[in-house]
Amino acid sequence: MIEVTGLSKRFANKHVLKGLEITVTPGEIVALLGANGAGKTTLLRILAALSNPTLGKIKIGGHALPAEAAAARGRIGFLGHKTLLYSDLSAEQNLLFCSRLYGIQNANSRVDEVLELVNLFRRKRDPVRIFSRGMLQRLSIGRAILHNPQVLLLDEAHTGLDQDSAAMLNELLRSLSKEGATILMASHDLDRVSELAYRVDVLVSGRIAASRSKSEKSSSSLAQFYADALQSEKRGPRGN
Repeated sequence: MIEVTGLSKRFANKHVLKGLEITVTPGEIVALLGANGAGKTTLLRILAALSNPTLGKIKIGGHALPAEAAAARGRIGFLGHKTLLYSDLSAEQNLLFCSRLYGIQNANSRVDEVLELVNLFRRKRDPVRIFSRGMLQRLSIGRAILHNPQVLLLDEAHTGLDQDSAAMLNELLRSLSKEGATILMASHDLDRVSELAYRVDVLVSGRIAASRSKSEKSSSSLAQFYADALQSEKRGPRGN
């Protein structure tokens, strides 16, 4: 569902992504780890058709980006650092507005269903401006899944969530995965990633430096794997 080959992105004189290769299949949950500035957010924004690559080939559900961005966007749910919510509207009104953008049939029932999923149904008529950080995050998650996207791109989805809400999100993502959704999530939360992701890719200096699937038997913890990936990438240029 997500196919990326030779992806590069340059901002002025800074090369953020450098020949990156990644594939995520339907039903797979892949976690993208990396330090701040490694290129995680840039990659997700390119896959969400919000930014164009400098070089490389990208396909989302068979649609090539950026040429077929309009067709691809309907298949994509994106959660970024910004909530993309209107503070003077209620939770219900925000989702109803989004449902019109996506042309969702039976919008009222779908909005109620999503608000139940993110545990905000009882607050659906409250203005978003009075919501806590965690409630805003939950509503943003609801916005991202509202149109039943085939591809879900999440940037630090657990940010601001308490334990119960984080558990709710994990259960929701597992359910979407079982239904065939393709999920790529950038995260710093190794504990959540360890219990949720089918595969972990480590992004360092614009490239995938290491990858480990959940099925692989390993004596090292995810934290150790991550640390080793960062160190091996630092040693790589000196060894060439």
